[in-house]
Order: sequence, then structure tokens, then C-alpha cells
Amino acid sequence: MRARILWIEGKRAISQVFSTALRKKEYEVEMVSSGSKALARLTEVDPDLIIVNAASLRTSGKRICRELNEKASGIPILVITDKNSTLTDTCANVVLELPFTYRKLLNRIAPLLPEIGENLVHVGPIRLDVEHRRVRCLGREVKLTPRLTQLLQIFLDHPGVVIEREELFRKVWSTEYIGDTRTLDVHISWLRQAIEEDPRKPHFLKTMRGVGYRLDVS
Repeated sequence: MRARILWIEGKRAISQVFSTALRKKEYEVEMVSSGSKALARLTEVDPDLIIVNAASLRTSGKRICRELNEKASGIPILVITDKNSTLTDTCANVVLELPFTYRKLLNRIAPLLPEIGENLVHVGPIRLDVEHRRVRCLGREVKLTPRLTQLLQIFLDHPGVVIEREELFRKVWSTEYIGDTRTLDVHISWLRQAIEEDPRKPHFLKTMRGVGYRLDVS
């Protein structure tokens, strides 16, 4: 799976050159023309990195960075500024002043992106890196235990299908005994904390009372 970049730019003068080059490096680049449009598409795009060309927006970038950090905590932000900008690294992970080369941009991007494994499962807004036991959903990335990784992969392999408790115990815990369901309940709770916006009102991982669980994704 390729790393995703959400690029915010008012004028396309430099983005056309850089975005084409980044796509050739197999990055996915999604372009939007304002901070408000970026916020609206944040969940849909679920980027690994956000680039804000503040110079093209005729702004310092502080407000946009603040709003992005509030809604997408944990996603690194690179801001492009002109030489008169007063923006500091406290507002973004990297501040890059114009002019610069594509090679310099690439060198600054690389350390901000997560290491992506070969075994990846992507269903709806949920992206599971099985190799590194990481899940990304709704703009957040969470490290999982081996058992939670295995449990989530089962659901991702069968979206929309009710999976019975007995089957989950058999596949994840290698046992037919389901007399004490607290272990499964606790793991489901942890999984919801990783992927749900509100774990108490799950949108994705639904309880099918008396049967098991179902992963609902669009």
C-alpha cells in the first residue's frame, strides 16, 4: 500500500511539478484548495502526511495547522512558506521555505512517513499493517498486540459477516471453550478503542447479541 499525502494549495504552480514527481515515486497525492476542504475530506482520504502550501494560501499556516492538529492528532504536517514567514516548527513537524528542490522535499517527507509492511489489509477507512501490528482509522494510528492484530484481521477478511464467538475463540485463542467470555469482551473493547470515534457507540464493530460480532464498513 502506498503512502497517502493530502496536499493543500491555493495556487497549483509548484504542486503540479512536485505532485507529479511524488506520484512517480508511488505516493498517493490528493490535492485540495483550502484548509476547510482538507478538514472535510480528512476522514475520507486518511492521509499519512499533510502538506500545507501556506505561501500559496497567503497565510502563515498557523490557523490551518491548529485546526488540522485538533481533528487529526498524530498525522505529521509539513508547511511550505515564503522567506517572510514567521511560522515555527511548533506549529508543524517540518517548515520548508521556498525555493527548494524536489530532492529536498523528498528528503524531508521520508522521515515523516510510517514504515509500511508488505502484508496490508485495507477495508473502508480501516488500514491494518499486519507486519508491524498497526491500524490506521479516522486519522489515528494505534499499535496493536499480536492477538488484537489477529482478531482485527479476521473481521477485515469478512466485512459485513456476523462472526460467532465460538469461531473467534477457535481462531484467535485456539480453543473450543467459551465458558468465560470476558477475555473476548475485553479484546473487543480494546479493538473499538483503536478504530472507533466513540467506542461506547461503535460505528464499525457491532455486537450481534447472543451470536457474535460484525464489522460494518462502507
